Amino acid sequence: MITIITCVVIAYLCGSLSCAIIVCKLLHLADPRNKGSGNPGTANVWRIAGKKAAALVLFGDALKGFIPVIIAHVLNVEGIALGLVATAAITGHIFPIFFKFKGGKGVATFLGIMFALSPIAGIAFIITWLIVLSLFQYASLASLVSCVSSIIYIFILSKFAYLMPIFIIITLIIWKHRTNIQRLFAGTENKISFRTNKYSES
Repeated sequence: MITIITCVVIAYLCGSLSCAIIVCKLLHLADPRNKGSGNPGTANVWRIAGKKAAALVLFGDALKGFIPVIIAHVLNVEGIALGLVATAAITGHIFPIFFKFKGGKGVATFLGIMFALSPIAGIAFIITWLIVLSLFQYASLASLVSCVSSIIYIFILSKFAYLMPIFIIITLIIWKHRTNIQRLFAGTENKISFRTNKYSES
């Protein structure tokens, strides 16, 4: 029990490290909380600083989900308890204690979690994201579809103990995307293309 609690606390604290804010400070860029959409995440850093900075944020945020889950797994934390560790990492990212509980939307961190739980599911997540983005050019839509699809991948791979934690995580991510969902329905959501270095207005 002590091991599980320790892993959960460490996962939350890791999740609370905002890579978007840290990367922008190290590169002397604008604070992502005060520019673009105001969201400290990969997409907004891409919007305000370009692909290279965004790639660093994506990698860092994914590691925040991957490392705590892998460490817990090595310590023989499995099943629903491992799912709790994953949920703690996402909760830290969305509600970071170090940044007044105002964090990102959790997609990159969730990607890292998926790779830790099942590399196959992680690869499926990326493929889904790329397909949806190429078809519709909405990063938020690609993220939402990939996250929701993940519960299907986990089910197919017979990782049944993770279904409830994954469902909770997806619910949190959807809630964080509520304004994006409103803009998608209104037709005002920003589009993105790999051919350019910035977001484009729809």
